[in-house]
Amino acid sequence: MQSGSGTSTSFRHGERERGLARAAYQTFEPLHLVAYFGPPVDAAREELGIGWLGSYTGMRAAPLGPVPGAVVAATFYGFHPRAVDKAWRLALGAHDPSAYDALRTRVVDTGLRTYLGDLVGSPELARQAERMRAVIERADLGGRALAASYAALPWPDEPHLALWHAATLWREWRGDAHNAALVAHGLPPVDALLLYDAWLPAERAAQGRGRAFLQPTRKWSDEEWVAAAHRLADLGLVEPDSLPAVEAGGSPTVTERGRVLRDAVEDATDDASASVWVGVDDAEDVIAAFRPFSKAVIVAGVLPGTVRKG
Repeated sequence: MQSGSGTSTSFRHGERERGLARAAYQTFEPLHLVAYFGPPVDAAREELGIGWLGSYTGMRAAPLGPVPGAVVAATFYGFHPRAVDKAWRLALGAHDPSAYDALRTRVVDTGLRTYLGDLVGSPELARQAERMRAVIERADLGGRALAASYAALPWPDEPHLALWHAATLWREWRGDAHNAALVAHGLPPVDALLLYDAWLPAERAAQGRGRAFLQPTRKWSDEEWVAAAHRLADLGLVEPDSLPAVEAGGSPTVTERGRVLRDAVEDATDDASASVWVGVDDAEDVIAAFRPFSKAVIVAGVLPGTVRKG
């Protein structure tokens, strides 16, 4: 389906499973992000000396092995391809991928031991790691390159690291499906980011998920960002009268057509991520039991849009 051409209401999976997929993403994501934000990550970045994107790319893409930068950029999707290629070359120039796998494990271990406190050694965490593994190992990896690379890694022995690994497998498995949905709906990387920025509720943008976070971290220039806004306006996905705001550094205003399209991307992502929950009778409990661990990370205040305690 092309941008703005309408949406489909046909789903492969039921409303329950699609709802579980969306709830799982919202619940698991904070724990996954300890690999990329927080004091241990900052220390690792200083140690590497290759900048934020070099460190991020090295640790996130390491399971892919020494592939070309274009492959990494394709799996990251929303990031500027040239920036990812440069960052990946910097990363590989400093260490081989296995070293980044080890560094990522060290960062996650240090972070989770700090943020989770006594929960790290709890029977509840160990049980949750086992339950999560049982769910995510049901996932079909076809067409999901980044998820498949993480699935090829050995499962950690320590329960808190196994829990992170399960959450990350889910996150990248869903993310691969989300990228496919963006492609299917005719949204190239920077255009997809612009529409997301316009579609976001104002309170979520204020929490660090809008343009102020997306454009600099994804390395798009002002000229590229504004050009994408004009393309979306021509397609009727953002309001033309909001273009001056974009040119001044702000966000566009989504049209009803744009909102319908972006909602369709989310629906397609949920549907493509629902299969692992089919037949999982206690799925709601699996997700609910994960929340205390994610909440502990949120309360620690190390993620974008949260306030660090202490």
